Amino acid sequence: IPIVAAPHDNFQLGFDATWELDLWGRVRRTVEAADADDAAAQALLAQARLSLQAEVARRYFELRAMQRQVAITREEIATNSDLRDLVATQTARGLGTDLEVNRQDAQLADSRARLPQLQAQEALLINQLTLLVGAQPGALAQELAPAAEGQTQTTAQAAAPDFSLGLPSDVALRRPDIQRAQAQLHSATASIGVAKADLYPRISIGAAFALNSVDASTFTDWGSRQWQIGPTLQLPLFDGGRRRATVTLRELQQQEAAVNWQQIVLKAWHEIDDSLSTYSAERQRNARLADMETAGRDAWELARVRYSHGLTDQLPALDAQRTYLQARRALADSTGRLSVDLVAISKALGVAPTSIASESRSADRIGLLR
Repeated sequence: IPIVAAPHDNFQLGFDATWELDLWGRVRRTVEAADADDAAAQALLAQARLSLQAEVARRYFELRAMQRQVAITREEIATNSDLRDLVATQTARGLGTDLEVNRQDAQLADSRARLPQLQAQEALLINQLTLLVGAQPGALAQELAPAAEGQTQTTAQAAAPDFSLGLPSDVALRRPDIQRAQAQLHSATASIGVAKADLYPRISIGAAFALNSVDASTFTDWGSRQWQIGPTLQLPLFDGGRRRATVTLRELQQQEAAVNWQQIVLKAWHEIDDSLSTYSAERQRNARLADMETAGRDAWELARVRYSHGLTDQLPALDAQRTYLQARRALADSTGRLSVDLVAISKALGVAPTSIASESRSADRIGLLR
C-alpha cells in the first residue's frame, strides 16, 4: 500500500483515429453547415468593408462639395463688398438711397456669416475622413486640400452615370447582407439533416496505439504498448425524445432563417429603388441647375462687356456676377448631393463606390430593377 501511494512518474505517448461510416449523411451535412457558417462570416466581413468604403466615399464627396461652397462664398463676399462700395458711392453722390446701402450691408453680412460655418464643416469632414482611414489628425491635409474648381466639377460630372434604364436585377445578389442571409439559411437547412441523421445508429471504425510506462527505460518495451482496433456502434435509445425535439428545433430555426432572408431581400429591393429614384431626380435637377449656371455666366459676361465699353456702369455687372455666383453655389450643392446619392446606390447594390459607374453600362441587359 505505501508503495502504491508513493509519488511516481508516468510516461505516455499515443494517437488514435476514427472513421465514421456516413450512412445517413450526418458527416456530409455537418461539413456543409460548417462551410455555410464560414460563408456567412465572410459575408459579414464584406458588409463591414463595404460600409466603410461607402462612408469614406460619402464623406469625401461631402468634403469636396463643402470646399467648393467655401470658394464660392469667398467670391460672393468679394462681389458683395464691391457692390456695397459702389452703392455707397452712388448714394453719396445723390444717385441712391440709404435703404439700398442697408440692403447691401445685410447681404454682405449674410455672406460673411456663412463662411465660418462652412469652414468649420470642412474641418469636421476632414477629421472624420482622417478617423475613418485610421490616420492621425492632419496627416491627410495635403491630399484633402481644395482642388481646382474646374477639375472637381469635371470629375463630378464624369462620375454621374445615367441609370434611367435601371440596373440588372442580378446585381442585388452581390449585397453582402443577402449573401449572409442566404448562407445562414443554407446552414440552418444542413443542420436539419444533421439532426435527422442522429435519429439513426452511428457506426464508426477506430484504431488507437499508445505507449504507457512508469519507467523511462522500459517505455518502448513490448509490455508498455497498448493498441486497439475495431468498430463502434452507437444506438439512439432511451433519450427521452431529445433527438426528435432537436429536429423540430432545427426546422423552426430553418423557417426563421428563411423569413429573415425574405425580409432582407425585400428590404434590398426597396433600398435600391429608393436610391435610384433619388439619384434620378437629383440628376435632372443638376442638369437644370447647370443650364441656369450657364445662363448666369453668359449674363455676367455680357454685362461685363457692356461695362468695359462704357455702355453701363459697374452696378449691373456686379449684380450679374452675384447672380452667377448664386447659381454656381446651387450647382455645387447639387453636384455634391449627386455624388452622395451615387454612393448610396453603390451601397444599396453591394458594390464598391469605385465600380458603380461600370454597372450603368450594363443597364440594357435582361431583368432590370426599374
